[in-house]
Amino acid sequence: MVQTINYSLLPTPFSLPSQIMMNPTQQPPTDNHLQKLDRTIKRYQYQQDALIEILHTAQEIFGYLEENILLHIAHSLKLPPSQVYGVATFYHLFSLKPPAQHTCIVCTGTACYFQGNQTILTKLEKSTHIRAGQTTADGKLSLHTARCLGTCGLAPVVLFDGVLFGRTTSEFIGEQMSKI
Repeated sequence: MVQTINYSLLPTPFSLPSQIMMNPTQQPPTDNHLQKLDRTIKRYQYQQDALIEILHTAQEIFGYLEENILLHIAHSLKLPPSQVYGVATFYHLFSLKPPAQHTCIVCTGTACYFQGNQTILTKLEKSTHIRAGQTTADGKLSLHTARCLGTCGLAPVVLFDGVLFGRTTSEFIGEQMSKI
């Protein structure tokens, strides 16, 4: 099957703010977060093959990869913005949107599947009015799935805000959702 690419989703060229246009070696930016990113880029000696590591650092610093940060990285590494955007959207660990206040990850591994994870996921989707991979309109919850969380003996497993809950039930999910 042939997959088409919607080029309208790629960032269009536009004039960059002067702070982003500056070469970090000439005049350092005033923003502390941007300075941290520039130190990382400099540590990797502006090498294009360090793009993934630099994107990871940028996401750690800013919480997500907003467009002006992607453009800054592209400019600093002398890469086309479309290439930086392509890498950032290819890997699921990168986010182009601000993180939600709470995160829920439902394991979809084999053991969790046979123990009823689909019932849990369906309850979460219905109670939040979002699907896996989305964030509620108020920004309170992001719902995700993961192939395996590595705790098959506790199936079905759900991860709420970094805390693992095993042998979960749809009733337990309802209790957790009422706390959010």
